[in-house]
Amino acid sequence: MTLGSQLPRSFRKIRLELAREKGHPAGSAGRGYIIVAPLDAERRFDAKTWKEHRDACRVVRFRSGEDDDIGHLVHRPGGSWAFRYDIRGDEDDEAGYHFEQERFEIGEYVSVREADATHTYRVVSVEPI
Repeated sequence: MTLGSQLPRSFRKIRLELAREKGHPAGSAGRGYIIVAPLDAERRFDAKTWKEHRDACRVVRFRSGEDDDIGHLVHRPGGSWAFRYDIRGDEDDEAGYHFEQERFEIGEYVSVREADATHTYRVVSVEPI
């Protein structure tokens, strides 16, 4: 049995790639995130399903020439969403900028507050698990 067959049908694999910004005028397919999470009918993160399957809600941060960082998608008090790579709490979360309002559809743009700054990413794929 595969992981996908154990999860609700609302789970998706979402790929984000760096959008155009200073230093990356064409964006970058080598810098981004892969998120495994449930989406609701409006293509937003589904907090209720996340709560029931939080261990399956994962994120991979990838950067060309670096090892991938693997973490969890977390729903924080107040309704915001973040990526947590260090379960011990030594490393700060990367916060999704208004992820609770964002639609994860191909072509949409979302922002992530990283250690150095807030960066914008484009949703390049959304696939069933």
